[in-house]
Amino acid sequence: MSKSSQWVVGLNPVASALEHDAEHVLEVLLEAGGRNPRIVEIEQQARRREIEVRRVPAQALDGVAGGLRHQGAAARYAAAKTWDEHELPALVEAAAGRALLLVLDGVQDPHNLGACLRSAAAAGATAVVIPKDKAVQVNATVRKTSAGAADTLPMFAVTNLSRSLRELQKLGVWVYGLAGEAEASLYALDLAGNVALVLGGEGEGLRRLTREHCDQLVKIPMPGGFESLNVSVAAGVALFEAVRQRSR
Repeated sequence: MSKSSQWVVGLNPVASALEHDAEHVLEVLLEAGGRNPRIVEIEQQARRREIEVRRVPAQALDGVAGGLRHQGAAARYAAAKTWDEHELPALVEAAAGRALLLVLDGVQDPHNLGACLRSAAAAGATAVVIPKDKAVQVNATVRKTSAGAADTLPMFAVTNLSRSLRELQKLGVWVYGLAGEAEASLYALDLAGNVALVLGGEGEGLRRLTREHCDQLVKIPMPGGFESLNVSVAAGVALFEAVRQRSR
């Protein structure tokens, strides 16, 4: 597990980080000589929070922005703790037959990811697994929405989600995918042992390869007639059904 930093660039992203998550802002870089009222406001806001502020040439901001439009402002931000995917088997084994994993296949909205992490932490989940590509990663919005869960819950961004599901199955984890068209009910499952609950992203749901690597597809019964729930709501329902069963 490691902890690193990343750059947030642009007037609005830097101001948002200072307003909502200042404890993770390590330093702020502002363009030397820039008298834009927003830049002055950001400088004052950072100094009030005792965050180091440096005035630097535009070329220095270009260097940290990586081609993005920085508008004269950048902040070095403490990245959330990251876990190497090779550390996941040890966590599963340490759970002694009661691992509870949340797997998110392509969630794009940072508010949804943050809410999923918050539910997973509240449910005592072992870890959360997301793909590295075509999915939102942990950023300032995710961390704010997660209410701290992004910094405490083991989270794995994996290169190949299908391969990771196969590895989990080899470790004795039952992999259940949630899909609205499935015949079986979530509530008919035995969720007391090693379980991975797999949910798809907004709109498309589970991708084909992900479906194929699930042991079973199940649905959350919805007598009200709706076809689906928001992914963060569905994650909460599924996780706390596992909690209910494990508390018996």
